[in-house]
Amino acid sequence: MHNKKFIKVRDITLFLLPALLLFVGVLIAPILMSGYYSLFDWNGMGDRTFVGLANYKELFTSIDINFLLALRNSLLLAVLSVFLQLPLSLALALALGKGIKGERLFLSVFFAPVLISTVVIGQLWLKIYNPDYGLLNSLLRALDLEDNIMRWTGDTKDVLWLGNVKIALGAVFVPTLWQYVGYHMLLMYAGVKGVPVDLREAAMLDGASSGQVNRYIVLPYIKPIIKISIIFAVTGSLKSFDLIYVLTNGGPLHSTEVPSTLMISMMFLRNRYGMGSTIAVMLIILCFAFALLIGAAFRKED
Repeated sequence: MHNKKFIKVRDITLFLLPALLLFVGVLIAPILMSGYYSLFDWNGMGDRTFVGLANYKELFTSIDINFLLALRNSLLLAVLSVFLQLPLSLALALALGKGIKGERLFLSVFFAPVLISTVVIGQLWLKIYNPDYGLLNSLLRALDLEDNIMRWTGDTKDVLWLGNVKIALGAVFVPTLWQYVGYHMLLMYAGVKGVPVDLREAAMLDGASSGQVNRYIVLPYIKPIIKISIIFAVTGSLKSFDLIYVLTNGGPLHSTEVPSTLMISMMFLRNRYGMGSTIAVMLIILCFAFALLIGAAFRKED
């Protein structure tokens, strides 16, 4: 009996070992290395100087690094994701979940931006925001609205959507939020389609309206999916990088800086590998912390 139990444990361990080694090698080991390098003043190539927690102190106190501004931008994006992007995704999921005509086509159209490379998305929005021939400025000129916006932004010739400190952050957030509306919509759509038909029909027979069915039947049923979407939206905002890097690279004057672009700047432009590792560690801590807080909030509500 004991021999069979030992063989079973051994077989399970052998099957799980390759995945465990891959998990440790790809995720755990790099995290530990980043934590180790964050304790040093190092340019990535020469000798390392141990500084303890000095990098962490400098990260939150140095005006030159301006990490708090970058973190504020990411938190603002997280707030917009939760209160603007997710409600829009939920509305689309509820509408498509009713089985409207052309349902598959709409799903494909809304999900298409998620499938396209972020670099390509960035190039498309650069064409939209271009001050000379961009679609947005051309539309404003056609509607005779460009002069009004220029008076507000202070631009002299054309509206510089990505070059004006006043509006660059908002201009960057628009495509960032737009790209992943379809992603969250698809998650919620799958949940809506999984709601038992009997519950819907029973509520309708009791005189519930479509809105009441969604509020009292559908939303409670897909609450776990909503929780996952909120976690993805918040952590995705904290580690947002590629689209912002393509559009502005954190400029102008660091107005669109986020922790990930600041980390790249520290490591590869300022040759401060230790400080870059410190930012990476802080991002990991923040993502895990927000994921735990959101999970705890949903458990408390339940």
